[in-house]
Amino acid sequence: MTRPVKIAPSLLAADFARLGEEVAAIEAAGADWLHLDIMDGHFVPNISYGPAVLKALRQHTRMPFDVHLMIAPADPYLPAFAEAGAQRISLHPEAGPHLHRSLQSIRALGCSPGVVLNPATPLSAIEHVMDMLDLILVMTVNPGFGGQGFIESQLPKIATLRRMIDATGREIALQVDGGVTARTAPRCIEAGADVLVAGTAVFGAPDYAAAIAALRGDSA
Repeated sequence: MTRPVKIAPSLLAADFARLGEEVAAIEAAGADWLHLDIMDGHFVPNISYGPAVLKALRQHTRMPFDVHLMIAPADPYLPAFAEAGAQRISLHPEAGPHLHRSLQSIRALGCSPGVVLNPATPLSAIEHVMDMLDLILVMTVNPGFGGQGFIESQLPKIATLRRMIDATGREIALQVDGGVTARTAPRCIEAGADVLVAGTAVFGAPDYAAAIAALRGDSA
């Protein structure tokens, strides 16, 4: 079955001196969501930005804000990101003691809840919360830095998740992030992904529209 593929450029790779312009440019170029990597220097070895940046960018785009929390603990910060304009908030099972409760909190804030699986995180971590999810993000690099190489072993995980999602009969987006390029994107899509996160492959390209089209497998 052919699924429409959404492209969610990662703000982490944008020109931070021109964030508003960069966001407007990728929206005009055909991006579907804006992916926002929130890193605390503790859960992952890098620090990015917080809810104030989301709030400032909200006036520059109509794209849904797809927030990936790489912070621990995550729960105390959920309201701030919801208030800043997030539509989707995803977190790691390792980021708190009670994943079920965290997902409930995201839903109660009016956002779509998601879970992020690191390369070594087993699928059993989400087996008992599938009915609560709107999104599952498979990391094809270890989180924390942009520009890393694609981890091939995650392709079977994506394929297994596709079958798990289809078995639920629910609409759960299957997202892939890490080393996604025009070369690796078709393999992710073939495995079952329907949302691709790309940072360098979009913001590092001279033509954003052509880069986004290439990720989808279209011609610009």
